[in-house]
Amino acid sequence: MLRQLAYGAALFLVSAAALVVEIVAGRLLAPYVGMSLYTWTAIISVVLAGLTIGHWIGGILAECEGRAAHRRIGAALLAAGTVTALALPVLRLASQPLLGQGWHPIAAIIALTALLFLPPSLFAGIISPILTKLAVETDRAHAGRAIGRMYALGAAGSILGTLAAGYLFLSWIGSIGTLMAVAATYGMLGLAFLVRGPSSAVMAALVAGLTISIAATSGLASPCRVESDYYCLRVEDFSGQAGRDSAVLVLDHLGHGINDAANPEVLHSSYLHFTDELAARRFGRDSIAAFFVGGGAYTLPRAWSRAYAAPHLHVAEIDPMVTEVARRFLWLDPDAKGVVADHRDARVALQSLPRRPQFDVVFGDAFHDIGIPPHLVTAEFHAEIAARLKPGGFYAINVIEARHEPKFLFALLKTLWRDFKAVEVWVDGDEMSQGERVTYLVLASDRPTEAGLIRASRFFPRHWLRLKGDQVKEAVTAADVPVLTDDFAPVDRLMAHVLLSPEVGER
Repeated sequence: MLRQLAYGAALFLVSAAALVVEIVAGRLLAPYVGMSLYTWTAIISVVLAGLTIGHWIGGILAECEGRAAHRRIGAALLAAGTVTALALPVLRLASQPLLGQGWHPIAAIIALTALLFLPPSLFAGIISPILTKLAVETDRAHAGRAIGRMYALGAAGSILGTLAAGYLFLSWIGSIGTLMAVAATYGMLGLAFLVRGPSSAVMAALVAGLTISIAATSGLASPCRVESDYYCLRVEDFSGQAGRDSAVLVLDHLGHGINDAANPEVLHSSYLHFTDELAARRFGRDSIAAFFVGGGAYTLPRAWSRAYAAPHLHVAEIDPMVTEVARRFLWLDPDAKGVVADHRDARVALQSLPRRPQFDVVFGDAFHDIGIPPHLVTAEFHAEIAARLKPGGFYAINVIEARHEPKFLFALLKTLWRDFKAVEVWVDGDEMSQGERVTYLVLASDRPTEAGLIRASRFFPRHWLRLKGDQVKEAVTAADVPVLTDDFAPVDRLMAHVLLSPEVGER
């Protein structure tokens, strides 16, 4: 009976550890490839592939008796611990060469994920069939019960590992500490199987995992300044590029706002500068009421808090640590005039407000490259925004998309046309001539902008051009893209490659 319990406990621990690695994989990859549907699809597929191959091999290796089976389990566990620990240096050494090959982003994500996380899953998968065979041999009279018990314990371990990684370990000891704890658990469990057997193996693994996870948090450097429940947050110096004391907030692998230390009104990012210029043209500089879908570095709220005499700036930023980092490292005044930080999902926060016109501007900046939150770009969400905009108010969204055939942009425009009379696309006049990806500035309102060309009035000599409305509509029609709804919003697959031309002076 004791051996049955020990085998079951070992399988429970191994299954839990395998799923902890799956959850941690998302956080470890985020600073390099971002966090999107593609990333999670790659991670889940790779881990399942590794477990599948491992189970097949483990079934072959299970054709042995007692002591030999223990040795094979121990060897597989030591191999699992080794390749799990090696995932960290391999990630840092291989990520840049691999991602710099010019591959399609999906192929690059799959390749990097497989390199790092297929081996740990494979070796973890080997163990289950061997342990199950040993458990059956201890109770041949009730073989069916033994098999069912081992399957149940494996599934229960997987559930616990998922919950523990997502709700406990990543918040307590970070991704590196968690991965090292898993490696230590595998290693000590493997050594104990090789030396003393399953009962001592379980106890050794539990003690080792707890001890080394604590040590790992102080012994290894993380690429994150802060690792929150949502992001890997970094703050990088931007003074060299700006020529002024400034810094940029990086969430996972993308910059989300550049803040100037001395003057909050200096907007280094072109799309923020454009929004500021347009708001000043429409509403002046006396008062403004704005809702921000995402806070990021709080760059624009910080600027408008200084620029406007009577600002009301409601910032829906789901991650409280983003706000904290902005205050600690990016010069956001905790008592900034008119700034209200709402740490809820932006859609939940907006829908909790009265459904009446109350904002001059709604600004959407909760996008993460190919990881755009679908529920923030649907017709249902746009209807909520339109209901809360004052006459003449506008909804501004920045969209980083392909220069040729930007299908997500087209789908967004088609969706916005349902609720807004005037939907425009603007680009930075200098950026439009560079690169394969463009930051499009989408504007939705009850009235069109009077000019087709806007020149910056301060700080930087920029200008922005409105794309030809008729050409935009032709491109959207030709693309045959869907209207984005809560039921169907395939934003991840809509990133693709019709070059649009600006119309200067359009009225």
